[in-house]
Amino acid sequence: MQSNALVLTVAERLDDRGDIMQLTLRGAGDLPAFTAGAHIDLLVETAEGPVWRQYSLAGDPSDRSAYRLGILRDPASRGGSVALHDTLKTGASVHVEGPRNHFPLAEASFSVLFGGGIGITPMLAMAWELSAKGADFILHYATRSQDRTAFLDQIKSFPFAEKIVLHHDDGAGAGPVDLARDLPEAAVGTHIYVCGPQGFMEWVIKGAEAAGYAPANIHREYFSADVDVTGDSFEVECAASGITVTVGPEDTIVKALARGGIKIEVKCEEGICGTCVTDVIAGEIDHRDQFLTEEEREEGDQICACCSRACGKRIVLDI
Repeated sequence: MQSNALVLTVAERLDDRGDIMQLTLRGAGDLPAFTAGAHIDLLVETAEGPVWRQYSLAGDPSDRSAYRLGILRDPASRGGSVALHDTLKTGASVHVEGPRNHFPLAEASFSVLFGGGIGITPMLAMAWELSAKGADFILHYATRSQDRTAFLDQIKSFPFAEKIVLHHDDGAGAGPVDLARDLPEAAVGTHIYVCGPQGFMEWVIKGAEAAGYAPANIHREYFSADVDVTGDSFEVECAASGITVTVGPEDTIVKALARGGIKIEVKCEEGICGTCVTDVIAGEIDHRDQFLTEEEREEGDQICACCSRACGKRIVLDI
């Protein structure tokens, strides 16, 4: 799906449970179509300047009248969510690019969706799309407690409400997610989708792998990632431009190239959005991202330049 630059209006803001702000964004007419799992890039004005942040679309993909988002106020983040919570009001204009989809639904006989906290947002769009197709699925929504469960009021009225299982750490609902109970037996046509806090995601993914699920049947999307971008120095040769730069121990490829006059577009800076993916001609890659699949990593011809590094002393990029 090609990127689109849009200026949209905040038609509605709802401060929901769990420090999650629901936004409804509208334009002058129908918005670009999207499929479940897609996100938009939203330009956020922070004290340090404008930054791009990615937010999953939570609404019904068949409804092109609006984009619906859920944004967690996270004081531990790099400031984007806090700035939005503090400054964004109904009627405000926002700059948006997208939608783009790196987390699409696969053809499956049964889809099992796990949404932890704010990770519920792409799962809701998936539930809408699966329901419209008459597909077989279940959605497990995990939160700390009912009073921290965003979208709860809407969920009760969704046409697929009976397919949503609420899990609360305090024992309410179905209680905490229990993979021995909630993860179906591995089957060729069963696909697992997970989004939420990194620890929750890794727990579900490891549980699915241990249960015998093939890597191709386990789908994930990270909202943020703890990534270590440091390491030994190495050189980056740009084959097309003829420029070679050195990436220092505390440096990144993107920053080193920028000093050399070559700009690679970045947005998340955590290796989760794929904006900075660059073709690699030669050199072994030390992948630090959460974006590329294992198959793509094994091919060794792409790198997330915002965080990944070279394993050796030199890497050659096709730029």
